[in-house]
Amino acid sequence: MSAQPTPVQSQIDPLRQQFRQAMAHLGAAVNVITTAGAHGRCGITASAVCSVTDTPPTLLVCLNRSSAMHAVFDGNRHVCINVLPANLEDMARHFAGMTGLSMEERFQLPEWYEGLNGVPVLRGALASLQGRIVEAKDVGSHAVLFVETTEIGVRSDGDSLIYFDRNFHRVPRAWKGATGR
Repeated sequence: MSAQPTPVQSQIDPLRQQFRQAMAHLGAAVNVITTAGAHGRCGITASAVCSVTDTPPTLLVCLNRSSAMHAVFDGNRHVCINVLPANLEDMARHFAGMTGLSMEERFQLPEWYEGLNGVPVLRGALASLQGRIVEAKDVGSHAVLFVETTEIGVRSDGDSLIYFDRNFHRVPRAWKGATGR
């Protein structure tokens, strides 16, 4: 005889599944978040990144607390949010653990340079926002990291990479015609 789910499980599991399905319909920019320091060097692919305020320039990043990398980010406190262009989809796949490359092999790729506080910065990122974690709040399974930005690089070309319906998609940059729009 199979075990029956408890009333709490039967109420939560369908809701959790519905929530995940709903979030799959929320298109979001693809980012590789990196850190380096006394606690090690690592990076993750994340779409749960959002601006908070421009005074001071602050973003939030959501990171699963059960991830082995959570302790590294929390200990180092210095990060770079690298907003990926479409042509770096492979980088998103590497840092999502989809390709089998080890963490060290990922950082040996020629697209990286050392930024402030030794944090890896991705050459060719649409934007790279270096900063430090100024606050962290645990919410359910994740930590919401508030990152105050201290160094910003921005490109004016390149197509965007978004994650939508559990797949990566290219979003072309709008062509600016003679009107300059």
